Amino acid sequence: MSAPLAGKVALVTGASRGIGKGIALVLAEQGACVYVTGRTVNPGDYYLPGTVGETAAECSARGKGVGGSGIAVACDHGDDAAVAALFDRIRAEQGRLDILVNNAFTLSDDLLEPKGFWDKPLANLEMWDVGVKSNYVAAWHAAKIMVPQGSGLIVAISGFAATTYTYGVIFGTSKTAVGRMAHDMAVELAPHGVASLTLWQGLTLTEKAQDNLAKMGDKMTTSITSMHGSSVEHPGRVVAALAADPAIMKRSGGEFITTELAQEYGITDIDGSVIGSARATRGSPVWQPIAEAN
Repeated sequence: MSAPLAGKVALVTGASRGIGKGIALVLAEQGACVYVTGRTVNPGDYYLPGTVGETAAECSARGKGVGGSGIAVACDHGDDAAVAALFDRIRAEQGRLDILVNNAFTLSDDLLEPKGFWDKPLANLEMWDVGVKSNYVAAWHAAKIMVPQGSGLIVAISGFAATTYTYGVIFGTSKTAVGRMAHDMAVELAPHGVASLTLWQGLTLTEKAQDNLAKMGDKMTTSITSMHGSSVEHPGRVVAALAADPAIMKRSGGEFITTELAQEYGITDIDGSVIGSARATRGSPVWQPIAEAN
């Protein structure tokens, strides 16, 4: 029996570490050829461990025997020319693209500082550049490949900050914009068999999250710190299930809480645990699938 994603080509942005890495690993493990992007090329370039090359190598190791593999591409998603070159390479090497996961997001250094937006630098708009604009640019290029082939899945990674104040103005506005963007893309992609949707992540125990909890947990709201955190691979299992779902178009345009989809698909975390939804304490998605709206 072939792997669920055998023959599929995926791109996961911002996958040197964290959620992106976890998603990339699962997709490769289930048979996909996964392009892994990130800015960290050499160990030590960033204060946390992880490089694009290391993630890609682990993807290939995980995918051995089922056709899965990882391909590392150093890419700054704030550089439109570099992103264009990335998609040109995918088109030239694979001739198709089945899954795009827009995960790359720049977090400002003072994200957890309890200051008003006017006391933080305008440079923090980098979260808009790589986190919102970058999503649009990547989806624009992906659609040019997916629409002619008549299939594809574009996933935006967002969270409860889309409706509940979290960290600051730019962070929340960015997460809100991502969901609206994915919804409206779904409207225009629907006639071409391409799905676009948003996943809401809760507390995910990434390298950065664990570092922040250890150093600045007292600055984080209890609605976040009290959540049952998931591994970075948990959302990857959900993305893989979505990519293999023959009825994926019924979900297109919607925002979904990752943990709720996991329960619907019968997915557990890597330790076998079932991650509960934070809907009651953190808020509910705004956008519903366009199939339901019609």
